[in-house]
Amino acid sequence: MLPKKRDAGEEERVVLGKKLRFEESNSLATVSKGQNLTMAGDGTPSGMEIDEDLHSRQLAVYGRETMRRLFGATVLISGLQGLGVEIAKNVILAGVKAVTLHDTGLVTSWDLSSQFYFSEADIGKNRALACVDKLKELNTAVAVSTLTEELTSYMLSHFQAVVFTDTVLERAVEYNEFCHTHKPPIPFIRADIRGVFGSVFCDFGPAFTVFDTDGEEPHSGIISSITNGNPTVVSCVDDERLGFEDGDMVVFTEVHGMTELNDGKPRQIKSTRPYSFVLEEDTTSFSSYEKGGIVTQVKQAEILQFKPLKEALRSPGALLLSDFAKFDRPPLLHLAFQALDGFVAEVHRLPHPASDVDANMLIKIARQINETAGDEKLDVLDEAVLKQFASGSSAVLNPMAAMFGGIVGQEVVKACSGKFRPIFQFFFFDSIESLPSQPLPLKDLKSLDSRYDAQVAVFGRQLQQKLEAAKVFVVGAGALGCEFLKNLALMGVACGKQGKLTVTDDDVIEKSNLSRQFLFRDWNIGQAKSTVAAAAATSINPDLRVEALQNRVSPETENVFDDAFWENIDVVINALDNVNARLYVDSRCVYFQKPLLESGTLGTKCNTQMVIPNLTENYGASRDPPEKQAPMCTVHSFPHNIDHCLTWARSEFEGLLEKTPSEANAFLSKPEQYKSSMKTAGDAQAREMLERVVECLITDRCITFEDSVTWARKRFEDYFADRVKQLTFTFPEDSTTSTKVPFWSAPKRFPKPLKFSSADPSHLSFLAAASILRAQTYNIPIPDWAYDAKMLAEVVDKVELPEFQPKKGVRIVTDEKATNLNPASLDDSVFIDNLIRTLEAGVKTFPPTFRLNAIHFEKDDDTNYHMDFIAGLANMRARNYSIPEVDKLKAKFIAGRIIPAIATTTAMATGLVCLELYKVMLGHPVEKFRNTFANLALPLFSMAEPVPPKTFKHGDITWSIWDRWVIAGDLTLRELLDWFTAKDLTAYSISCGQSLLYNSMFPRHKERMNRKVVDLAKEVAKLEIPPSRRHFDVVVACEDADGNDLDVPLVSICFR
Repeated sequence: MLPKKRDAGEEERVVLGKKLRFEESNSLATVSKGQNLTMAGDGTPSGMEIDEDLHSRQLAVYGRETMRRLFGATVLISGLQGLGVEIAKNVILAGVKAVTLHDTGLVTSWDLSSQFYFSEADIGKNRALACVDKLKELNTAVAVSTLTEELTSYMLSHFQAVVFTDTVLERAVEYNEFCHTHKPPIPFIRADIRGVFGSVFCDFGPAFTVFDTDGEEPHSGIISSITNGNPTVVSCVDDERLGFEDGDMVVFTEVHGMTELNDGKPRQIKSTRPYSFVLEEDTTSFSSYEKGGIVTQVKQAEILQFKPLKEALRSPGALLLSDFAKFDRPPLLHLAFQALDGFVAEVHRLPHPASDVDANMLIKIARQINETAGDEKLDVLDEAVLKQFASGSSAVLNPMAAMFGGIVGQEVVKACSGKFRPIFQFFFFDSIESLPSQPLPLKDLKSLDSRYDAQVAVFGRQLQQKLEAAKVFVVGAGALGCEFLKNLALMGVACGKQGKLTVTDDDVIEKSNLSRQFLFRDWNIGQAKSTVAAAAATSINPDLRVEALQNRVSPETENVFDDAFWENIDVVINALDNVNARLYVDSRCVYFQKPLLESGTLGTKCNTQMVIPNLTENYGASRDPPEKQAPMCTVHSFPHNIDHCLTWARSEFEGLLEKTPSEANAFLSKPEQYKSSMKTAGDAQAREMLERVVECLITDRCITFEDSVTWARKRFEDYFADRVKQLTFTFPEDSTTSTKVPFWSAPKRFPKPLKFSSADPSHLSFLAAASILRAQTYNIPIPDWAYDAKMLAEVVDKVELPEFQPKKGVRIVTDEKATNLNPASLDDSVFIDNLIRTLEAGVKTFPPTFRLNAIHFEKDDDTNYHMDFIAGLANMRARNYSIPEVDKLKAKFIAGRIIPAIATTTAMATGLVCLELYKVMLGHPVEKFRNTFANLALPLFSMAEPVPPKTFKHGDITWSIWDRWVIAGDLTLRELLDWFTAKDLTAYSISCGQSLLYNSMFPRHKERMNRKVVDLAKEVAKLEIPPSRRHFDVVVACEDADGNDLDVPLVSICFR
């Protein structure tokens, strides 16, 4: 057993002690007179406070209100086999108030195929009792208890949601009836996985309210015109597509002229277009539109009327579709699961694997149910599918448990919070494509008396042996990586003598990881992710042969992940969180012809992509369009949304506190070299950087904390008063463009300067953060009074500032295509020389060891004032431009570029990928593979066959991205050209890396004809070939006899 986890929040209370003093003195945390109740900043009891460091990624998905609802929810999970424990894990990580685990059964060896908290030592113990302690470790803020007796309906009244797995139909109907009629109704979920088949049923009561159906931010637009009429046409600026749909409700704000629309009343729209819509309202009598205005979507609550299980079985309604190639499958599976319930009711057990007798009995029951189904009767029953269903129904497979554990876990969150649309009401799924192509003989399905027996009963002994001997490379040990390692360990992947699983991740564990990276505990914080994850996976299955590395997979580590490494791998599983890393791994898999199983998540969304050599396109073949970047002038002078303000604030943080101190240190460390580089550059960027260094070291150098306060106060005045005064002096409110259009037309917002007040908590909070960070830059001790609002205010109020006078002729960049706000000047070199002389004179008295402390942005440490500074900067700027402000958490999401992440989506994605791993090991054809996009919020599941690779053809030669032309021999350049000539191709250009080895246009290159290509590569391209490598690669540009360019494959020359 691992050591006991600390009480939640214990460490934070110690660390945050000083910071809280400042916040309390600002009334951000107060104690009411006569009470001992501490209140959070928004007035919620401290018992409901959210640990933002732990739950930041989850908060980005759910928001505070949903999280608070979860914190008050109690959940029952009945059945603790593979599916039940997956659901429990995800619900506990989500942070509900309490989870009760119910199971009357005992652990068997079959459970070890999918239940990651059971071991051989647990066989014969009660399932709930065997796993409760380990589930408690996931989140000590959740009260986890057990029930081991038979449930009564009355017991269900203590819960806000109940989940039943592996429950007979008779009891399920009884429990559901109680929940449906209870006041208030208790959301009821029944879920089962049978081999590669799965089923979910939800009944959240006769009138369940969904407060937010999709979890997306409300769409909004900046208005450019509104007509007076009936109907009314509203047009918006083409800055961004609106995203509205017909029937949406919207509200208007900040409209000038037609102020009647600013009444806050939601209005319905229709005829939506990318930048316009029609308002179903007569505005003929309204005032004429003048300018401005924001239109914002209003999210409407939805009330769903669920049927109880007994009624829904007879009349299921529309069934959720997952695979567009199997339109007719959901109704058949609805019948199959009913037939299985009938089978169990009759013989009190599940069908035996590959038993024709049992399969025929289930098919007979299915026919009987179908005959009495009325309007739901199926014309044809696919008995082959029913036979496969019966054969594997006794097995709980880990990939299915992971997938459905994610789906059902999310349904529990919906039930407890009203966030996102629930499954209404059935969802059925199968992965028949994962099964062996031919029926297996009974002997191949027989028990091995091992932990893999359940899997063997579905896939046979041969596949199990292949899995155990597999050599797998998992890239990443974060949220996806943890789930993958757990899945692979349970499946027996790399658990044989010939097998090996390599996992690599160069990151260490942080507190924010713990809410979804379930293999980690808080005592692992600071340790290497791959090492901890590998050890945890080994505890799940001691036979796992795993090696943990701490290397990033990149061109810089090709000495670690060399040719021999890649050639020895059977399959690669990506568990990465950035596109560039994915593209690099993809390129390696293409080069070495290795299957790549790719997946990614974003909040409730996930996608999986199977990259199979020669069968599918590679990951890099298709790219998402790049994110739209706001023009530089918009961010710096004309922001119109909070994202612009936060982008600017993050940039200022890095410039002031990281880049400038680093530059100053570069000068102090090697002054002559630094001066030379600045003079050589001699441009506007060099001048600007030198100006910042001079300011940092000379003109605004801080020696005492009071100096830091003065600097912060000057910054406030410069940012939020003086710059705005200069901008509005240069461009008055009534100014026009050269085309006589008002300069301050939408989306531009006319700003107003702020007047500093130490009585304004937001002003003082920004000053405190700025002063503390500035002092840290100069290694100045922070005095205690810096955390006391009253004392800080007294010091701030003593700072005297000169009155600002706007200047004429100041150039402010308004060109949206401009990439530099400081245009080049003929005098740049003169300014640089003067600045260098100022630096030289100013630092003469500095101690030789004097250096600044460059502060690197860290978003996940709530005690370091980084986000206080950035949020303060952004909100004050937003206040200048009358843009709605955001709290520090929302600022962290945007400025910290936090990727929303939750355990449920991660679990589902990895389950889907591992179902595809079966196909890889079985060598299935491309039509059996599936790529998936899913969104648990809607819910939406979309599966499709992978796209084949693009092929090229020349004569009788065909190739794709997967091909590489390998030429044996230590060739000369002439011999290489002749090799292409023999294929009726003219090679006119040959390059290695970034260097050109040959081009037919350069006469001097003909002198190289008789030289070895390998020698040219070493000499011209400076190629270093390790002794272990037998080949090197060149890129050849060719044309055919008609002069048409052809994209030929990469050419590998085996010179050794």
